Amino acid sequence: MANQDDSFIREVNEELRSEQVKAVWTRFGSVIIAIAILIVVGTIGKVGYEYWHETSASESGDEFLAALNLAKENKTDEALAALTNLEKDGYGAYPVLARMRAATLQVQKGDTAAAIQAFSDIGKDTKIEKPMRDAARMRAAYLLVDTGTYEQVSAEVEQMAVPADAMRHSAREVLGLAAYKAGDMPKAKTWFQQIADDAESPRNLANRAQMLLDLIAASGKAPEQAS
Repeated sequence: MANQDDSFIREVNEELRSEQVKAVWTRFGSVIIAIAILIVVGTIGKVGYEYWHETSASESGDEFLAALNLAKENKTDEALAALTNLEKDGYGAYPVLARMRAATLQVQKGDTAAAIQAFSDIGKDTKIEKPMRDAARMRAAYLLVDTGTYEQVSAEVEQMAVPADAMRHSAREVLGLAAYKAGDMPKAKTWFQQIADDAESPRNLANRAQMLLDLIAASGKAPEQAS
C-alpha cells in the first residue's frame, strides 16, 4: 500500500510540475524566446566585431608597412600618397602613425615648415592619446630649434617641462637649446641646470646638459648661481 501511495504522490507532483511549467511558458514564453534571440544575436555580433576588428587592423598594418617600404626605397611621393590614404581610411592607431611618418618624410623632402605644422597639429588633436600628442609636440619643438624662435619652441613644449611630466627631461633640453641658440644664456642655463639637478634625468641627457652648462660658464655670459 505504501508503494502505491508513493507512486500516486509522484504522479501528482509530476502533474503539478507539468502544469506549473505550462503556466510559466504561457505567461513568459515570448520573453524567454526574446532573451534567447538576444543572446544569439549578441554572440554573433561580438564574434563579427572581433573578426572585423582583427581584419581591419591587419589590413591597415599591411598598408603602413607598404608605405614604410616605399619610403626606404626613396619613393617619397608614393609613400606620402599611401600614408595620406591611410590617414583617411586606416583603422586603430595607424592613421595617427601615418600622420607622424608623413611629417617625417616632409622633413626628408626639405619641407620643414610643413613638417612642423603637421607635428604641431597632431599635438593639438585632443582625439589622439596624450603620449602620442606629446611626442609630436616634441618633434615639432626640435625642428623649431633650427628654424623658429624660442617663443615658438616654448609654445610647443614648456607645458611638459614640469616635475610631474614624464617628458620633462627632453622638454627642458629643447627649451635650453632654443634659448642657447637665441643667445639667452641665463635662460638656457636655467633649463640645463634643471636637467642636471633632476636625479631622474637620463644619463646621456644629463651629460649633454652639463657640457652645455660648462660652455655657458666658460663664455661668461650667464650669472653664477647663488650658493
